[in-house]
Amino acid sequence: MQNGDLIIGFLPIVRTTFDVELAAQMTAQVRGQLEQNDFVLVGPQNLITSLEDVQAALPLLAAQSLDLLVLLQASFADSTMVLEITGVLDAPILLWALPEAREGSRLRLNSLCGINLAAHALKRAGRKYHYLYAEPYRLEAIEKVEALARAGRVSRMLQGTRIGRIGEHPVGFDTCRVNEVALKERFGVEVIQMGLEPVFAAMQAADSTAVSAIHERIHARVAGLDELDQHALNGTLSTYLTLRELVMREDLKGLAVRCWPEFFTEAGCAACGALSMLSDEMTPCSCEVDVNGTITQLILQWLSSGPAFLTDLVSVDEEANGLVLWHCGLAPLSMADPAGQPEGSIHSNRRLPLLMQFALKPGVVTVARLSEATGEFRLVVGRANMLQMPMSFTGTSGVLRFDRPAAAVLDTILTEGLEHHFSLTYGDHFEALILVAEMLDLPVLRL
Repeated sequence: MQNGDLIIGFLPIVRTTFDVELAAQMTAQVRGQLEQNDFVLVGPQNLITSLEDVQAALPLLAAQSLDLLVLLQASFADSTMVLEITGVLDAPILLWALPEAREGSRLRLNSLCGINLAAHALKRAGRKYHYLYAEPYRLEAIEKVEALARAGRVSRMLQGTRIGRIGEHPVGFDTCRVNEVALKERFGVEVIQMGLEPVFAAMQAADSTAVSAIHERIHARVAGLDELDQHALNGTLSTYLTLRELVMREDLKGLAVRCWPEFFTEAGCAACGALSMLSDEMTPCSCEVDVNGTITQLILQWLSSGPAFLTDLVSVDEEANGLVLWHCGLAPLSMADPAGQPEGSIHSNRRLPLLMQFALKPGVVTVARLSEATGEFRLVVGRANMLQMPMSFTGTSGVLRFDRPAAAVLDTILTEGLEHHFSLTYGDHFEALILVAEMLDLPVLRL
């Protein structure tokens, strides 16, 4: 997601007994900064000075799916217009007040007092809001607008999202249980249940020319493909084509797939490589039918505009003060350390391809999990650095160093009885993730 995808309702509020000319100048500066940072602004060009102006502006704003509503207090005004606007528009609210010079003369804007009145009115009305008290050119102001708009878009996009659930989670993997009713009621996420048999049948009928084209496409990115069992390799590539077509046909945003044992015992291949390619193309996929894991990947993907990866915690590197993350081989190829080349490999236990094998690239990552360990939803969040390390195990692996000691993070995970899958994406999206939790009314557990 780029800023150009973020839609912001923008309403500058003014009382005409204050310095309207200065208010207009400040409004133009704020508008210019937002447009310069590629936000899409929706709203009238004129200043809002009365309830009549509000009524004239509301239809335009109500017709849009707003990620954020910026109410710029360009001068003092009472809370009447703010309550009228927020009573109609359902979007995250940002009250923005402008500092003014203290020159011993007239109080020309009195903007801060205006958002004080607005904040009180919104609090009494039970509406959530955020605020800014900053000049238009402040970097932290633009960063806050961006974080709020991204979080607002995530909470909005979850409404109506369809996740494909293929098969049932393995016995003993209670971490992958799904509560379809609660997901629909709380977040508007719809789980589409499907069986494995139609997928296997479609794989068998996959176009051999299309399979060859996929083989050729990934050959330059993945070493060692020619050394693998070609029949099994083509099975994984057929899986990719089948699942990709399923996603398009059913309008799915992500998949949770029962990857074992049936893909090995009945289809004769590994699903891992197919899930890796789909995740790399921004259709996040989880193994072991982990629907909540896929939803977490979607949230992270929407925040970062990059792929997300679902992984296990498997070890502690005491020397590096890090936690070792691993999975068989379904990480997106774009997450590979550029110091090496991804390899096509076989499953360590089932001995069939295709798995993507590489060490994860170094960099800042954001870690999350939509968790139901307590029986209620909450969001587990963390910020860490992926260290540049050689592969810890065959498959895909990396070593994460959190802000806290590794032993303390591990203690939180095990004491809280968290799920064994975590999702991560590259970049620092921690603050935006906290805002997402707030907008979705999710308690937060910090790693």
